[in-house]
Amino acid sequence: MEKTMKKLSISHLCCFLLCIFSIFASTRSTPSHNYTDALTKSLLYFEAQRSGRLPYSQRVTWRDNSGLTDGLEQGVDLVGGYYDAGDHVKFGLPMAFTVTMLSWSIIEYGEYIAVAGELDHAVEAVKWGTDYFIKAHTSANVLWAEVGDGYTDHYCWQRPEDMTTSRQAYKVDENNPGSDVAGETAAAMAAASIVFRKTNPRYSRLLLRHAQQLFEFGDKYRGKYDENMGVVKNYYTSVSGYNDELLWAAMWLYKATDNHRYLSYVIDNADLFGGIGWSITEFSWDVKFAGIQVLASQLLIKEKHLKHKNMLEQYQSKAEYYICSCLGKNNGTKNNVGFTTGGLIYIRQWNNMQYVSSGAFLTMVYSDLLHKWNRKMLKCDLGYVTPQELLQFSKYQVDYILGSNPLNMSYLVGFGPKFPTRVHHRGASIGSYRENKGFIGCTEGYDNWYGSSDPNPNVVFGALVGGPDHKDEFFDKRGNFMQTEACTYNTAPLVGIFAKLNYLEETILHASY
Repeated sequence: MEKTMKKLSISHLCCFLLCIFSIFASTRSTPSHNYTDALTKSLLYFEAQRSGRLPYSQRVTWRDNSGLTDGLEQGVDLVGGYYDAGDHVKFGLPMAFTVTMLSWSIIEYGEYIAVAGELDHAVEAVKWGTDYFIKAHTSANVLWAEVGDGYTDHYCWQRPEDMTTSRQAYKVDENNPGSDVAGETAAAMAAASIVFRKTNPRYSRLLLRHAQQLFEFGDKYRGKYDENMGVVKNYYTSVSGYNDELLWAAMWLYKATDNHRYLSYVIDNADLFGGIGWSITEFSWDVKFAGIQVLASQLLIKEKHLKHKNMLEQYQSKAEYYICSCLGKNNGTKNNVGFTTGGLIYIRQWNNMQYVSSGAFLTMVYSDLLHKWNRKMLKCDLGYVTPQELLQFSKYQVDYILGSNPLNMSYLVGFGPKFPTRVHHRGASIGSYRENKGFIGCTEGYDNWYGSSDPNPNVVFGALVGGPDHKDEFFDKRGNFMQTEACTYNTAPLVGIFAKLNYLEETILHASY
């Protein structure tokens, strides 16, 4: 990552420039977007979501310290981490997925993030999460997986600095297993260990030890965390079960260690755990199969993996099923993702943008993979797809997010001239604690701020809200949480995409002179 772009031969460079010029030229009818600004703002969002004692380098100045007694009742230090959305519960499963995707963004596109001058902030966003996971993993077979609870938290509308709601902490252990949350946290720490391998090798090794222990714990004591930690059931139920998280963790551990036993786990459990059985049309904090399948496909590039070629190609086949589904090129409607009238990926009414950002990330990564293989076409049921078309698809989804849509509205808060101003976010909707330290009670926020039609006094820069419905309609109301609430895992995949698109646009700009 410390190096800039690798040198290309003149012929490859010309081909590369021609490809990306055609992509950007094909979308020239849509307004140009400042991807550097989008990247900068996306990383600000993670600072807005910080829990704990804020550092001196904190740039989001309307936030202050919060959750400073987290874990105290249980005799453990659980200060830190991220609030997942517009409330103040620290949910371990989506937090870990956020960190995994931030890390993957840096692993794939770190050199582009560095070119944009944002690599330090991206790495800081990862470390804020992993520092917390280190605290939460108090012993080999114990992981604290939630602080606070949705029931009491949602009863109040307060700034995080004023919290009066329960901060009870909940754990998974040998008697109450949670293979899904343990697996995802292992994946996050393994992926992050790659991020820190060169710049902070000691920290990288620490993360790797935690990741290995968590994987062993999750694999040995199997169970769904929401069945053993009922408080999470109505908020982040693990619908897909834990098999995908165990495969996901093993895959990231293999990437981090090059230890063949982790690859053997992915190969040996491919069929039993659904890695090569499930044909998936979504990738999310709950369903990791498409991500696993793309990572497995990447392994086919290296000669040392050819002894597993048959099984890896089965993973690849499922990865390409997902990729083809995003392009609408699988047979039958149910085998493809849905789209809004304006062409945005549409999976579900509630927080649909999470599927857009994660889908755009995987299609971009797979486009890069096809280029590395020098494959000119991907064969789908309903025709062929070029790597350029995949990149163009990813760009289209991102441009829709940034304002190239029927409402001409950016769904990345704070970006562009028009964006949601009544985001469903407690801290943003109430005057800053740093400016007014007067205590705001549990229901006082509902009385004075929640129902107000005024814009939020604080802008949550970089938050990707739930987004429009299937007709591309969006109602900017604080109470419309299905559309106006944002989550950390919505924004995380965008970090790498913004950086890559910024680099491609800069390349075209410089090539034109």
